[in-house]
Amino acid sequence: MDDINIGEKISEYRKSKNLNIKDLAKLTGVTPSMLSQIERGLANPSLNTLNALSKVLEVPLFSFFTTSANTKELVVKADRRKKMILPERENILYELLSPDLNGAIELALMKLTPSSDSSEELLEHEGEEVAFVMEGKVNLLLDNSVIPLDTGDSVRIPMGMRHKWINEYSEDVKVIFAVTPPSF
Repeated sequence: MDDINIGEKISEYRKSKNLNIKDLAKLTGVTPSMLSQIERGLANPSLNTLNALSKVLEVPLFSFFTTSANTKELVVKADRRKKMILPERENILYELLSPDLNGAIELALMKLTPSSDSSEELLEHEGEEVAFVMEGKVNLLLDNSVIPLDTGDSVRIPMGMRHKWINEYSEDVKVIFAVTPPSF
């Protein structure tokens, strides 16, 4: 996890309000020297001090403890998706739509060619899955039930439920699915 510099955050919020250290000190009741030490990382603020600062700076208390994400790292361009093709199953292609697997959820796209399936055996995984048929028709074998799904249909697959996708049709099928926790 990235180190969080609370003093740096306080300084950023103070400057965004066009306040100098003396002004902020008057508004919070914290001495200018203490604020200076906190902003430079030489002292740690008490919870009472953080609470006073959050009120004056008009930011939630938790904002002092968060890190901002680089927005470039949040975007996945269509031509830069991570792809997974299994050599033994060339009929199926997975593309990771999430930037990575570091979050609490993963989003992926599965493309399945006609007259094929996603696996030989029924598979299960640790997380819960929700799938949306973006294009085509597909059958979902869920435990002992066959569930036909058309474009626009969606399904929730509970954790540990054995399943596989079967494309018995003449067209490719595209299914978007979300899994939590990530297991791609």
